[in-house]
Amino acid sequence: MTAPEQIALVGREVAIRWQDGSEDYYPMHFLREKSPSADTMGESDLLGNRYGGDGTAKFPGVTVKGWNMVGGYAVQFHFSDGHNTGLFSYDYLKKLAGALS
Repeated sequence: MTAPEQIALVGREVAIRWQDGSEDYYPMHFLREKSPSADTMGESDLLGNRYGGDGTAKFPGVTVKGWNMVGGYAVQFHFSDGHNTGLFSYDYLKKLAGALS
């Protein structure tokens, strides 16, 4: 697993340069839509009942205001709509980058 070497806000995108030298660019609204939080993606109880979001909500105009590194495995983005509960693992961010290609 490669880790971010640098994260920057470039226009309406989040740019990540990874330790392996690769770079990925994520539209800010896309990151908000793909937030791996229960609020956005929903969650299931032990019986399989689903609660909360279903991952289909759109967030046009939402921007990233900042971020925190979480341990050695994830980034927590702070969005302009107040959302900040999703932890984006490095592997998940790389997967999202592949979906944008």
